[in-house]
Amino acid sequence: MIVFGIDPGYALTGYGVIEYKGNRFRVIDYGVVSTKPGIPMDRRLLQIAEELEVLIAQTKPDAVAIEELFFSRNVTTAIAAAQGRGVAIVTAARSGVPVYEYTPMQVKQAVSGYGKADKKQVQEMVRILLALDKVPKPDDAADALAIAICHAHAGTGWTSGRMV
Repeated sequence: MIVFGIDPGYALTGYGVIEYKGNRFRVIDYGVVSTKPGIPMDRRLLQIAEELEVLIAQTKPDAVAIEELFFSRNVTTAIAAAQGRGVAIVTAARSGVPVYEYTPMQVKQAVSGYGKADKKQVQEMVRILLALDKVPKPDDAADALAIAICHAHAGTGWTSGRMV
């Protein structure tokens, strides 16, 4: 199974693509779609859509997994990030690939075994599970790989995602 994980945003949208076969992971690709400040929001969202569309077409995933947003303070940032998340969901859906969403707690539980793990613990487990020499950078890419791992574990009963 090939899983395309997305850590949604509008300045940086992380993506991570893994293959999960026979209880083993293999990294296919990871990185970020980066948009520049000062560019109108509609252009930034269009860039996210266009770049994700190309990446999804290139990697041909069996599923797309995206993290639900959690914000407790900055409403303006939350709204912009939600717009980026919406664009990512629509782009994935237009590709015909099933889209699943996971809460941050589900991702942490699936990757580290502890739903309240901190960011460094999750990133280190991503490194270990994917047999990487170092933690993937930037953080958004590592988070997207964690989301992909979460979905792969969903099939083994570790967590259950909700189809968007």
